[in-house]
Amino acid sequence: MAQAGIHAMVGMLTRKVADKRRWLLFGAILGSFIPDMDNFGVAVATLTKAPTEGIHRTATHSIFFMLAVVAVFYLLGQVKKDVRWSNLGFGLGLGLLLHSLLDILVWFNGVALFWPLPIWVNLWENITPPAWFMKFMDPAEFLCFGIYLWILGGWAHGRGTDADFMGKHRIWMMLEFALFIIFTPLAYLMTKGFLTIYGALYLFSITMAFFVTIRMRRTVEAVES
Repeated sequence: MAQAGIHAMVGMLTRKVADKRRWLLFGAILGSFIPDMDNFGVAVATLTKAPTEGIHRTATHSIFFMLAVVAVFYLLGQVKKDVRWSNLGFGLGLGLLLHSLLDILVWFNGVALFWPLPIWVNLWENITPPAWFMKFMDPAEFLCFGIYLWILGGWAHGRGTDADFMGKHRIWMMLEFALFIIFTPLAYLMTKGFLTIYGALYLFSITMAFFVTIRMRRTVEAVES
């Protein structure tokens, strides 16, 4: 997988095609995070000593999951007679799609794009990246979360939104940059226990970024308009 923060920043780029459709950009950013929430399943399986194979980059990365999300929110929009819910669904579907496509294009593992069918798409299966690079990719998650939050804060500053939240936002952002600085040397120096500590903080970070985005919905809506 590419870094979750990168996925969120790609979701931000959909503002160029959102065309003032309320909640579409909001949905695209949230949808960009959702596929990697399957790492919670990996964590549970690891803690319970259950098999982890077939959890990551499968169900939540599937075309069928994307279509189901779009359909559910479209129907919700029809029932509530509020097009924003349909827009949210299309945005979520777009974010999910962009996430899977980016994983296919720039990462070194396959994606079960048509799960539950056992078809994996992997453009890099004959490529073995250097070990030092793969170690760096873990702490780089925190760097990308920090950059994403920095851009989101710039949106808020530029539009005068969510001023009451900027103090907490700044704390979360600086925490992510601090985690990057701390974990970069640890990725190379720790030979035991690194993935456990890193994994817990990664799950905390992606959850935090997801809910900060929801908390700053007014900012995203201001960009949409």
